Amino acid sequence: MNECIFTKKVYTLCSYFYGSFHVEARLLFLLCLGTANPQKPPGERPGAGWCRAVRPAAGEPRPGLAMPGGKRTRSEGWRKVRALRLEDIRHWWMRRLPVLEWVPAYDWKENLVPDAVSGMMLAVQQVTQGLAFAVLSSVHPVFGLYGSFFPVIIYAIFGMGRHVATGTFALTSLISANAVERLVPSAGTNFTANNNSGVLGLSEFEMQRIGVAAAVSFLGGIIQVAMFMLQLGSATFLLTEPVISAMTTGAATHVVTSQVKYLLGMKMPYISGPLGFFHIYAYIFENIRSVQLEALLLSLLSIVVLVLVKELNEKFQRNIKIVLPIDLVLIIATSAACYYADMEYAYGLEVVGHIPEGLPPPKVPPMNVLSEVVTEAFGVALVGYVASLALAQGSAKKFKYTVDDNQEFLAHGLSNVIPSFFFCIPSAAAMGRTSLLYSTGARTQVACLISSALILVVIYTIGPMLYWLPMCVLASIIIVGLKGMLMQFRDLKKYWNVDKIDWSIWVSTYVFTICFAANVGLLYGVVSTIVTVIFRFSRVRTLNLKNMKEVEYKYKTEDNCKSLKQVKIVSVNNPLVFLNARKFQADLTKIIQKDSTSSQTCEDVNKCEQNTLLCSFSNGSCHGESLQPSQSERRVLILDCSGLSLFDYTGASTLLQIYMDCKNRHIDVLLARCKASLIKAMQYGGNLESENPVFFESVSSAIDAIQIHRNYSKFSEQSEV
Repeated sequence: MNECIFTKKVYTLCSYFYGSFHVEARLLFLLCLGTANPQKPPGERPGAGWCRAVRPAAGEPRPGLAMPGGKRTRSEGWRKVRALRLEDIRHWWMRRLPVLEWVPAYDWKENLVPDAVSGMMLAVQQVTQGLAFAVLSSVHPVFGLYGSFFPVIIYAIFGMGRHVATGTFALTSLISANAVERLVPSAGTNFTANNNSGVLGLSEFEMQRIGVAAAVSFLGGIIQVAMFMLQLGSATFLLTEPVISAMTTGAATHVVTSQVKYLLGMKMPYISGPLGFFHIYAYIFENIRSVQLEALLLSLLSIVVLVLVKELNEKFQRNIKIVLPIDLVLIIATSAACYYADMEYAYGLEVVGHIPEGLPPPKVPPMNVLSEVVTEAFGVALVGYVASLALAQGSAKKFKYTVDDNQEFLAHGLSNVIPSFFFCIPSAAAMGRTSLLYSTGARTQVACLISSALILVVIYTIGPMLYWLPMCVLASIIIVGLKGMLMQFRDLKKYWNVDKIDWSIWVSTYVFTICFAANVGLLYGVVSTIVTVIFRFSRVRTLNLKNMKEVEYKYKTEDNCKSLKQVKIVSVNNPLVFLNARKFQADLTKIIQKDSTSSQTCEDVNKCEQNTLLCSFSNGSCHGESLQPSQSERRVLILDCSGLSLFDYTGASTLLQIYMDCKNRHIDVLLARCKASLIKAMQYGGNLESENPVFFESVSSAIDAIQIHRNYSKFSEQSEV
C-alpha cells in the first residue's frame, strides 16, 4: 500500500514538471513501477509492466486491491496507470518519430518520380552550397559535403516539414566562423595545402578548425534539445514576421560582405566584431589596387550567368519539367577551364584544393572549447531555428499540413548534435533549397533522402575532381543563392503602408544586425516587439459603452424604458491583466461620468475624478454624504465580460475593487457572460455575498433580473402605502 502511495506521488510530480508531456510522465511512472514491482515473477525483465499487466497466480491477491466488506475494488489511480498500454506508447513514438507516420503511407506510384527529380536537383544545390558555406564557416570545403549529408537524414526522421531542405546554412556558418577565427586564427594557410599529417589527409590546422565548428554545432544542438524539453516552441509568437525578415536580410548582407574578398581575389585578414561590416569595406577601399582582375571578371561572368539562367528557369518552370542545373554546369565549366588554363599558377587564382574521399570515422567534438563557444552556440541555436521554422511553417501553410514547433526544436537539435560527431558544421534549413523543392514538385521527405544518397556518391567518387574549382565561383554561387533574402527589402513598402511601427522595427533590427551580428539583431527585434506590445496594450481601449437598444427589445412599455435609463451596460473588449488594469478602471470611470454629467450636475468634478466610481453615481454629491436611494432609483452597472478572455491576479483584484466600491456607494454591479475561472477568482478574492445574484449567463438575463427586482420593490412600496 505504501508503494502504491509512492508511485502515485511519482506520477503526480512527473505530470507537474512535464506539463503537456502527459504520456511521457505516465511512461516514466510505469518505468519506476515496473522496476520496483514486488509482484513480478522471478526473472522477468524490468519494465515489463510497460506492455502488459502481470497476472498473479490463481488465488493470489492482486496488488492495488482493497478488501472493505470482504470485496476487492481496484484503485482508481491504479486503473488510470494501467490504461497506458501499447496504443499510448505507439502514439508517443509516432509524435516523436514522424518518419513512422509518413513512410507507411507513402504513395510510390504518385510521389516517387517527382521526389526523385527534386532529389537530383537538390543534390546539385546541396553540393555547391555545402562547399561554399564550409568556406564561409572558415573550414575546409569537404566538411560542407558532410554537412549536406548527415543532417538531412536526421531531419527526415525527426522533422515534420515535408519541403524543408536541411543542411549547411549561410547564417549559421557565418556565426560559427566567428568562433573558428577567434580560437584558431588563420596564419596564411589556404585550402590548397595538402598536408597528410592529420585525419582524412588534412592538416592539423584544418582539423582544429573543424573541431571548433563541430563544438559550436554540438552545443547549439544541445541548446535546441533543451528548448524542446522546456516546451519553448510556443514562445515563437514573439518572433514576428518583421523581426525575422529584418534579421535574415541583415545576416544575408553580412554573408555577401564576407564573400567580397573572394569575388575580388584579395588577400585580407578576417575582420569581425561590432561594426566589422564597415571595417571590411574600409579595408577594401584602402587596398583597392590589390584587386585581382581575373577573379573579378570570372566572378561577374558567373553572377550574370547564374542570375540569367535562374530567372529563365523560374519564368518557364511551368513549361519544362526539369530545370537546367546551372550551378553544376558552372562548376564543371569553370573547373575545366581552370585546369586546362592552369589559372592557379598562371594567374594566382585561388582554388578549392584537395578533397578527401569517403566519410570520416566518428569522433567526439572537443569538449574543452565548449565554454568558449557559448555565445556562438546560442546564436546558431536561435538563428538557425527561427529561419528553419519560418520555412517549415510556410511550406505547411502552402501544402495544408501541420508542423509542431516543439518537435522542430528536437529535429534541428538532433540534426546538429549527431552530425557534430562526423565533423559537420552547424546546419539549418535554407530558403533557396526549400524554394527549389517547391519549384521542382517535391511531395515528401523522400526527395531529401534521395539527395543524400547522391551526395554520398559525390563524397566517394566525384569529390577529388573539384580540386580546380575557383573560390570566386563559389562566392558567386553564395551571393546568388541569397537573392531571396536580399529581396526582402521590398517588404519595407508593405510595412510602411500597413503599420509604421512594424516598419521602424524592421529598419532598426536590420541596423542592429548589420552593426553587430545576427543573434544580436534577433534579440533586439524580440525586445522591441515586447516593448511595443506593452506600450500598445496599456493604451488600447479596454471598454465600450453598449447600446441599450441591442438588449431592450423585450421592454416596449414607457415605464420599462424609463427604468432602463438607470442601467448602464459596458462591454469588456480586451484581456484584463496588470498591463491595462489601471487603464480599465480609468476608462470605466470616464464612460460612466460622461453619462452622469449629461443628466446631472456635479459641483466639484475635479475632486470627484480622484475618487473611484463615486462621482459617476453619487448624484452630484462628492463629499461622501450619499443618501441611500430607493430600490427603484438605484443605478445599475452591467459589465459584459464576454471579451475578457484572459485575466491575472491584478485584473481580478481590479474587478473586485470596483464591485466593492460600488456596493459601498449603493450601486448595483452585475457581471454577465463571465468564465467560470473569473467567477471563482472573484469569489475567492473577496466577499461577494449579496441579497441579489451578481453573475448572469447573458446581459438579457441580467436585465430580466433587474426588472423583476424593481417590479417587486414597487409592489412592496405600494403595499406599505
